Amino acid sequence: MSLVRSNAQSRVVLVFSSLAMLALATVPVRAQDTESKEKPPDPTRLSLDVLLDWENVNEPRVSPDGRQVVFTRQWTDKVEDRMRSELWIMDSDGSRQRFLQKGSGAQWSPDGTRLAFVADGEPKGAQLFVLWVATHEATQIAHLTESPGNLGWSPDGRTLAFTMQVPEKGGFPITMPKAPKGAKWADEPTVITRLAYRRDQQGYRPQGYRHIFTVDATGGTPRQLTDGDFDHGDPQWLPDGTGIVFDGLRSADADWQVEESEIYRIDVATRAVTQLTHRVGPDDSPRVSPDGRWIAYTSRDKDRDSYSISPLHVMDIDGSNVRALTPALDRQPDNLHWSADSSAVLFTVEDQGTIQVQRATLAGAVTAVTRGTMQFRLADVAKDGALYGVMTSAQQPSDIACWDGKGCSRLTNVNDDVLAGRKLGAVEELWWDAADGTRVQGWLVSPPDFDKSKKYPLILQIHGGPHAMFGVNFDFERQNHAACGYLLLYCNPRGSTGYGKSFGNAIKNAYPGKDYDDLMAGVDAAIARGSVDTDNLFVYGGSGGGVLTAWTVGMTDRFRAAVSMFPVIDWISFVGTTDGPYWYENFDKLPWEDVAEHWQRSPLRLVGNVKTPTMLITGELDLRTPIGQTEEYYQALKLRKVDTVMVRVPDEYHGASGRHVSNRLRRILYVRTWFEKHKKGAAVSAPAEASLSK
Repeated sequence: MSLVRSNAQSRVVLVFSSLAMLALATVPVRAQDTESKEKPPDPTRLSLDVLLDWENVNEPRVSPDGRQVVFTRQWTDKVEDRMRSELWIMDSDGSRQRFLQKGSGAQWSPDGTRLAFVADGEPKGAQLFVLWVATHEATQIAHLTESPGNLGWSPDGRTLAFTMQVPEKGGFPITMPKAPKGAKWADEPTVITRLAYRRDQQGYRPQGYRHIFTVDATGGTPRQLTDGDFDHGDPQWLPDGTGIVFDGLRSADADWQVEESEIYRIDVATRAVTQLTHRVGPDDSPRVSPDGRWIAYTSRDKDRDSYSISPLHVMDIDGSNVRALTPALDRQPDNLHWSADSSAVLFTVEDQGTIQVQRATLAGAVTAVTRGTMQFRLADVAKDGALYGVMTSAQQPSDIACWDGKGCSRLTNVNDDVLAGRKLGAVEELWWDAADGTRVQGWLVSPPDFDKSKKYPLILQIHGGPHAMFGVNFDFERQNHAACGYLLLYCNPRGSTGYGKSFGNAIKNAYPGKDYDDLMAGVDAAIARGSVDTDNLFVYGGSGGGVLTAWTVGMTDRFRAAVSMFPVIDWISFVGTTDGPYWYENFDKLPWEDVAEHWQRSPLRLVGNVKTPTMLITGELDLRTPIGQTEEYYQALKLRKVDTVMVRVPDEYHGASGRHVSNRLRRILYVRTWFEKHKKGAAVSAPAEASLSK
């Protein structure tokens, strides 16, 4: 989540990135799906109950000898209502897939004999483990009070580096009288002194900072390497094992000034820190070359744009000889990996709905590596140059895949069993011109057995961010709506990533604005194809998409019903309640000092125009777009006599469906049931959907 920064005249508009708006998630389900009681469910359609058997795969890591790949496989625990993670291993060609250990985030030791990973342990929560691959013996090597992350082996295999949150010290001490023996006094208050703080399962508490630790790989007491009041990033060992390179914030006394990050090197023995970069702006994601001569990273000058691109840079190991490798590339490099011979850096870019791998040599020659209508998220590079990652396309769920230079081979097929016999909706790419001639890309999902001579209700789905990208990936939610007889349009209006800086930054100080125009032009383009029932148009979105949904119903009455999920409704009150108020530190004026532009872009300003029946869905623990925003809009709609319902999802944060598997089912059901309730007539009978019980 980020904010659009003000221009010189201090005209500021907030913009936020959601947690993956459509991430798989859930709540116990009692709600009935929109089903026909007159005919049984069609077993060829993608019914919602299939999601209870859905599996996810990620984090493939190839062994040092290139012969094996370990990866994380997730499955749904229907009893405990959560996702469970397991480590699986297979040969590098995808054969001999087998369960290895409960856990996730595995990293191979340099000699390939062991795996470091994270799993539940003692005293509680996520803990560090090391497993001997040959014997499957696993040992918890530390007993931590916070969850570890970003595991990294030292080159000699004797030490593990990792990051862990360190609770903030300080507060506001007072001296209380001694409590009488046996007294049951109230719990101590939480004293907040920083701008940013969070609520978790333990309630509100100071946020703390992420620091780098090391621990003996055979077990022992972790040693904290870094300190200070700022976060430290993913530790990268130098090949000689004497130091670690990482990114962190420049200022030790700033409250999360996220655009002041720098690259540092720390001496493991002495804990002496050397700052390697000195740019006023973000320097992130350092990666040390295998030969130890260079550091690749992303970097740009600090600016006040809402969306910027940080080119790929490289510098000598001592911080000298800095040069940009991708100065002309109008896409954001991500997931940096060195080639085995240290001659080039491989990275991914978002590009018009796809995710592809590109390669930059040290001389700055940039070439495309992968191609095709797919998303390939690079995770690891083998010594022979093979690329391992997670691949998905419009009708193919995510699987572990390998790119060998000629094409992409799918190594797993974890959902083929539950999709067997199911018909999926076709996904067609569309392009259209907005009113000012801007080209906009989208996709139209059709119901299975689509008949172009018939008319179908249309759902417009709006992504969050707003600096994010819909694309050519498989999406269960869209396919499930299509299976129930809907056309579904999703697109990337201005502000989306994957189309360059100008397109992404087009909504600076104008959100919502031209992105709304792009969305309405997309609906018109879908209607022009001739199969849309124009009496039954629906719209929904979450986070940034929730903002645009609320804005849409304030601007037009063309939709029969809408669902705005976890939105911002009033940008002025938002800044005092969100978990990200630190975004305002660089603003010339705070919202209440110059309210005109914030109010101009607030959906609440348009509530007097709303006639569209509008459902609101938000997690009660949401910190990014707190439920107070939803409450404001709900009461405003009620006072205006607009048909509305507020769905408060307990025990859920931003996204309203991340902590419990059943919550995603429930959220999908609420959306579609709301649309069915307000559908005019029955242009096309929706296939029966299996009922879901708790």
